[in-house]
Formats: sequence, C-alpha cells, structure tokens
Amino acid sequence: MAYQSVHRFARIAPRKARLIADLIRGMRIDQAMTELQFNKKRAAWYFKAVLNSAIANAEEGEADMQSLYITESRVDEGPTMKRWRPKDRGRAHPIMKRTSHLYIAVDERN
Repeated sequence: MAYQSVHRFARIAPRKARLIADLIRGMRIDQAMTELQFNKKRAAWYFKAVLNSAIANAEEGEADMQSLYITESRVDEGPTMKRWRPKDRGRAHPIMKRTSHLYIAVDERN
C-alpha cells in the first residue's frame, strides 16, 4: 500500500520543481533525504517537507521504514497569479507567478 503526501499551491514554478522531482523518483527514502538536504535548489526544501509528511503517514500505517522507497514523485501545475510590472513610456508588462502541486508517494519494496 502506497503512502502519499501532497503540497498544493506551492509558490514555485513547476518547471523548476520538476528537476528535483525527477532527481528523487525511485530512490530509497534515506538516500532521497540526504540528496534533498544538500541540494542547493529551492524546490528541494519543498520536497523535503512533503517527503517527511509521507514518511510520517507510512509510520502511522506501521510500514517497514527500512524498505521504503519513493514510488511516485510528480509536479502538476497550479493556478497562475497574474501581476503587472510598470515599464517605460506608460506601458505594463505581465508577470506570471506560477504555483505547483507537489506529490510524493512512498511504498515498501518487496
């Protein structure tokens, strides 16, 4: 049985978060936590929190913590906040503040 955790409306662009999601997919949880702890990218901080939540869910379900690995790690696009930036000669340029939905599922390896 897979244990999952979700962070919706994370204030990071999906394109940037997918780099970290692809990095940790399929890893054992201790290996993934080490990878996220020492990664310089901002998305690693978000995924570390989501992974901790998924691990806590697995502990509640009395899973074997030594054999847990990440089965699913994905990023879906959330709503975009549209803002405007004043520019020269009275013009305005759009600023797209993108959000993401981060999903992690962990399961026991047989």
